[in-house]
Order: sequence, then C-alpha cells, then structure tokens
Amino acid sequence: MNWANAGFTIFGTHVLWTDLVGNIAALSTVLLAMRKSMWTWPVQFAGAVLLFIASISVHITGNALKQALFAGLAVYGWWAWRRGTQDGRQLPIRPAVWWERSLLIGGLLVGTALVGLLFWFTKLSWGAQVPLPKGAFLVAADAYIFVGSAMATWAQGRALTDFWIVWVAVDLVGVPLAFSSGLVVSGWVYGVFFVLVVIGFVKWLREYRERTAPPQVAVAR
Repeated sequence: MNWANAGFTIFGTHVLWTDLVGNIAALSTVLLAMRKSMWTWPVQFAGAVLLFIASISVHITGNALKQALFAGLAVYGWWAWRRGTQDGRQLPIRPAVWWERSLLIGGLLVGTALVGLLFWFTKLSWGAQVPLPKGAFLVAADAYIFVGSAMATWAQGRALTDFWIVWVAVDLVGVPLAFSSGLVVSGWVYGVFFVLVVIGFVKWLREYRERTAPPQVAVAR
C-alpha cells in the first residue's frame, strides 16, 4: 500500500495518518495563534504539507492547492510576525482598517467566483466531475474554502483580529464538505476549529481593547 494512503479503520471508516497528524498540527496552529506564538507558522507549514498529501490521495485538488498556499503563507506569516516583534515588542494585534476589510470581503466574493470558474473548466476540483447542479455547488464550496482560507491566513499574518471571523465563515462550509468527501477527521477538526476560532477572536479582541484603553486616572479625595 502507498504510504500516503496508510492509515487505520475505526467504526468502519478508513482514517489516513496524514489526515490525522496534519489536522493535529492544524489544531495546534490555532492554539498557538491564540498565544501569538512564533511556533504558529512552522507548525502550520508542517500541517499543510501533511494535509496536502492527504488531499491529493483522495483527489480533492482544491483542498490540496489550499494547503500548498498555506505553506507559502506560513513563510509570510513567520516573516511578518518576526518583524512585528523585533526588539522585544508585543505582536501589534488590531482590527482591520476600512481598506483591509474591504479587501477581505471583496477578495472572498470575487476570488470565489474566479477560482470557481478556474476549478470548473480545468477540472481541478473533484466537484467538476459530479453532474449538475450538485457539481456546481461542490466546485463553488471548494473555491470558497480555498479563497477564504487564503484571505484568513493573510489577515493572520497582518495580526488582524478579523482573521478569526473569516475562519468562522470558512468553517461553516468546510465541515459539511469534509464529511461528504470522506475526510472524517478533517470534518470533526473543522467543527473543533469553529469553537476555538470563536474563543480566539474574543481573546484577541479583549487584548486589543485592554492595550488601547485610556489609562485610568486616579481621583484625589
């Protein structure tokens, strides 16, 4: 058996080792991001490589391309966070400004449409092999996850609190798609992601507000 397809069976479902270990790394990435640890990016890179292999083995090309993009963005994120924490500074987390938020929303909408067309005509998405109308929905979901994941990781590299919100939007589609694709571990992990992402958003937003809150002035009595 090909090592990329190696795994084990639990409750009648075959689980790939690459899918399992890659998703453990992905979960660790979220926990590390909450703590603003520089280890976020090397762990994300390793997880992306493993999930790339898992996706290729089950012919989910769109997800595989997403993982390849993750690996590249992990390099960018490591560089951006390293620059932002030079001289012992804390990572300057903040909400997106208007142009960054417009880029996130516009990029998600326009990017999904363009990538969806690319996936459909080039047959890069497995959904392109499925008869209409279901095939079109699957391709659109594949493209949406691909673009949304890219936008979220870009925003994470810029230390924007908004990146957590983009991940919530991605997870709402990623959970059912992973289960329907046979990546059971990924499906459950996406569900756990959803909870962790909400917690991470609240934590980052609280830290930003505490850092930018005006100092309390003592009132003399």
